[in-house]
Amino acid sequence: MNHESASTLKNEIFKEQKISFADIPHQTKLFVDFQKNAEKINKFFPSKNKKLKEFSGEVLVNYKTDRQKLCDMLFVENQQYQVGKKTFANIEKLRQADCVAVLTGQQAGLFSGSGYTIYKALSAIKLADELTKQGIKAVPIFWIASEDHDFEEISKTFFIDAENKISEVINKPANISDSSPIGFIKLDETIDESIKTFIESLPKTEFTPQIKNLLTETYKRGESFSVAFGRLLAKIFIDNGLIFISPLNKKFRELCSPIYKSAIENSEIITNKLLQRNDELTSENYHSQVLVQEDFFPFFYIDENQKRNSLKFDKKTGKIKSQDSALEFSIKDLTELARNSPESLSPNALMRPVVQDYLFPTICYFGGGAEIAYFAQNSVIYETLNCPATPIRHRSSFTIIQGRHRRNLDKYDLNFADLFRGKETILAGIVEKYINPETSQTFKSTLENVNKQLDILSKDLIHDEPTLADNLANRRQKIEWHLETLQNKFYRAETLKNDVINKRIESLFAEVLPENVLQERTINTLYFLNIFGEHFVEWLYKVVNPEETDHQIIIF
Repeated sequence: MNHESASTLKNEIFKEQKISFADIPHQTKLFVDFQKNAEKINKFFPSKNKKLKEFSGEVLVNYKTDRQKLCDMLFVENQQYQVGKKTFANIEKLRQADCVAVLTGQQAGLFSGSGYTIYKALSAIKLADELTKQGIKAVPIFWIASEDHDFEEISKTFFIDAENKISEVINKPANISDSSPIGFIKLDETIDESIKTFIESLPKTEFTPQIKNLLTETYKRGESFSVAFGRLLAKIFIDNGLIFISPLNKKFRELCSPIYKSAIENSEIITNKLLQRNDELTSENYHSQVLVQEDFFPFFYIDENQKRNSLKFDKKTGKIKSQDSALEFSIKDLTELARNSPESLSPNALMRPVVQDYLFPTICYFGGGAEIAYFAQNSVIYETLNCPATPIRHRSSFTIIQGRHRRNLDKYDLNFADLFRGKETILAGIVEKYINPETSQTFKSTLENVNKQLDILSKDLIHDEPTLADNLANRRQKIEWHLETLQNKFYRAETLKNDVINKRIESLFAEVLPENVLQERTINTLYFLNIFGEHFVEWLYKVVNPEETDHQIIIF
């Protein structure tokens, strides 16, 4: 931990600690170097260190989309999400020629999905507010990724149940297609049971009825997953002016027609530059987030059955072929589609940010580690299509630690970073220090004494019978293994006998580091709204810092 501060908001006192992502397991080298602003990262992110005030001028000069048409459509679209007055005011602000946009986005996860969805939205809202205070007109935009077709990922959500265990709710309407964009999938009668299961499983608090109302008002039969998701976020951020957009809106696609057409016409150049970029990333020991091969094509085709077909370029024939059907197109065919039926084309993960930033005057995008890796690759697409490469920043990143877990950390002299050593290691340490230090010390002494005697024996054998010395080395490993196995069984037995301690640590890991990954990647924010009430989002807004590069730990 490298920083700690205390704050008081709405009668709640909490501490804020920080930890570098370099000290958190399973982070990619590319992401860690991006957060550290390593010099060699800059060639992959040409706008990374540009001052936003200066970059806003570049964005506005290059922005070509008709603001009036865009905002007319945004007005209609945001009505269906039932947004607040400030959102409509921000849409009017966006009509002005000197207004820029701060973007973020996410798939339409069930009941808002994992916690980082809310943290993304807060990051965009906070930066837009700060830019406005600096005299730069800015509005926050949330792009609902309704084109994505990974339904398995968005159909479930995780939370901590009344028994302090990780629990899961899944919703899968009947007759869904795995290849249909999420925005076309409708909720059916099963959503009522999913809401009931979620509410009944939550710990009961004074705020549980509010959570129930929130879900029953937003997740209704007949609505699409993306509309329900948008309505839920609109209620959570009712006073923050967040503007929503779903790219499946046909009129938005029509505005995107020029960038679609340009990308299709330059698709071979884009592919060659992406292949070159991937080689550059590999030479720096970085990874490529998206596999790019010579048959890469930057769009999907949405057919008459609303299925998303993956497209590949066949160099031998010069045709673009569907991986999912017998369909094939020429560049001319797809250019005509881009001009006359852009709703039948869907940009892939590398092309989508470029489309977003053509549609909006984007001054900054907030994403996660995977999206940062996309931008390391796709800056060459911006360059090819003569678009300014948008600066990307990592969204705010939080772990929330409730008072009962803070007390357990304090009781056993632990901090957040200690948890990365794993639950078994933590429990072993508690046995050694608090439960049965005598027997724990006996195990250690026994192992030390056995090794000491084996060292003596090894020296004698090397002198007298060298062939048996090698045999001893192998048997020594087995002896150590058996002793350590017995020691670990002892630790488990002791913790099981101490049921209270075992449950405390199980509960701590379930909520603070579920499945050994950061909390924000698993636990749904509604769980914390159920614990703390609506002020929870206000507290987080206060501590969001758009310039922050560390992971923040909020301890109540």
